[in-house]
Amino acid sequence: MTKSIVNEAIADASKIFDTPMEVVDAKDLSRDEKIKILKNWELDARRLISSGDENMIDERGPPRSRLPEVQAALRVLDVEPAAST
Repeated sequence: MTKSIVNEAIADASKIFDTPMEVVDAKDLSRDEKIKILKNWELDARRLISSGDENMIDERGPPRSRLPEVQAALRVLDVEPAAST
């Protein structure tokens, strides 16, 4: 995976990966890159939940949060997900 694709995945993992476990299974990423990608995905998922809590959703309703999947993927890498706020 090229550095630009890694950077794109860090910025928005869902553009590159269909599921958080695909990040874990990616053979061409280092463990540190996987953690960075998943941590950012976790932050995005938390923001998504927060925007729904603040009624910042459109007529289609709230988008599906991938937070549980991201947290499970982080645990596979022996990383504790961020504490809920």
